[in-house]
Amino acid sequence: MNAVPATPPNAQPSELLAQREGDPDDAELARWQELLGQVGRELAEPLTAALERVTTLTTTGRIDRAGLRALRDEVDRARQAGIWCQQISRLASGRIRQSQERVHLTNTIQSVLAYRAREMHAKGLQLKQALLPIEIQADASMLFGLLNALVDWLLDCAHGTVDMRVDTRNWPVRAQLTCTFQHHALDELPPNAEARQARINTMHWHLLAQTARTLGLVMDRQIDPSRVQLHLEFPGTIAPNRLEDETQADNHGFADSVNSKPLAGSHVLVIASRRDLRLQIREALKSMGLVLDFVGSVREAAEFCREGLPHAIVFESELRTGSFDQLVSGIRQEVPEFVFIELTKDGKTFDISSISATGMARVGCEGIANALPSALVYELSRVL
Repeated sequence: MNAVPATPPNAQPSELLAQREGDPDDAELARWQELLGQVGRELAEPLTAALERVTTLTTTGRIDRAGLRALRDEVDRARQAGIWCQQISRLASGRIRQSQERVHLTNTIQSVLAYRAREMHAKGLQLKQALLPIEIQADASMLFGLLNALVDWLLDCAHGTVDMRVDTRNWPVRAQLTCTFQHHALDELPPNAEARQARINTMHWHLLAQTARTLGLVMDRQIDPSRVQLHLEFPGTIAPNRLEDETQADNHGFADSVNSKPLAGSHVLVIASRRDLRLQIREALKSMGLVLDFVGSVREAAEFCREGLPHAIVFESELRTGSFDQLVSGIRQEVPEFVFIELTKDGKTFDISSISATGMARVGCEGIANALPSALVYELSRVL
């Protein structure tokens, strides 16, 4: 499954994802041993610090607010490491059923980068993009997970400019995603090999690598004393001269065309307190390849948005309170054209945002099945 690249002069053997010919079992064993060691470090470091704080608390009977906050953060870091382990184990189990769908790779990458732009900017990362429009066959939700894991990894270890390219190799025709970046700050001395490995092989890296393996991608990562280059190839690439013919292929193996799934990978938060309404929304949007999150209150929505904004928020009109208006105001200060879609009791109505006094689209609850997908396509196509 993995490519076998020429070994660069400064690369460490364990820095290559590609398995060497003749010893795939050894390479696989080494990969799991490395992961196990990383898990131990990710768990031991925060739990050791947390244990020291608890020991101090039991001795003195006191802990200040900053110490309590630090204790919570340390426990949360350990919990997150456990969650990553579960995700990697599930991906490696071979029991995941993937839905092979037609997905616009380039649009999905741009969507994820736009969604995570605030975090990357806060870390001082600048993106240099050269992305050709390419479509592939893949599981849309897993592709979205892969790209988010890539961004998480970049946030772990990238510095300065991140060069991201999407193009194709000629034969066999395959989409290629290449990501190149500095792994240490320019004003720092290059780290030694051991420090370099610790900096780069984070849990986010292991999650990214396992997701790529589960998707069946061809992977190659090369590291020198100052830079990292990750190369991913997508075997399920749709050749350009097949695009027009396969748009009509619904009855011959393709579930959806790019035109019926233009928002695959986009992230939508739904605020709905009623279970029946949440089920109705999920059913209406299940074929669009969206990443959906549901919360039951404005307070939960505000907490969710503090971690990062989705691309759109769908909400039931009964939840439109002063707290909700404050949430809207805060989001629009950051993203003036952010998409909100209000679900009203007004039959099958569908009003686009440009004719609404609130600047929000409105969809009647009786028309969710047809109008809500159309509303999302129309509103998000204006801003993505």
